[in-house]
Amino acid sequence: QVQLVESGGGLVQPGGSLRLSCAASGSISTIALMGWYRQAPGKQRELVARITNFGSTNYADSVKGRFTISRVNARNTVYLQMNSLTPEDTAVYYCNVAYYDLGNFWGQGTQVTVSS
Repeated sequence: QVQLVESGGGLVQPGGSLRLSCAASGSISTIALMGWYRQAPGKQRELVARITNFGSTNYADSVKGRFTISRVNARNTVYLQMNSLTPEDTAVYYCNVAYYDLGNFWGQGTQVTVSS
């Protein structure tokens, strides 16, 4: 059974940085796409960034130049380096993993709060 374990959320001051990580386990199938989404209170879940197994990336306009997504295929792990955080980045961040043959899976979510 596929499991996603997220870590790295927390409270940070505006302008600060956090690094999220998400490790997938439970299957030897190939992961096509790994990504991060977020959901702020009262808002819909939105894509933050995603990366293919070939390393191609795309980002939400609101985080371009501040966030960097990366992955280690051998470890089935994806990272999100978040710099220059603002209060508008406050949300629950969810890891998403799409396998070629197993479909889509979500992590449990990790809270990121940007506040002074």
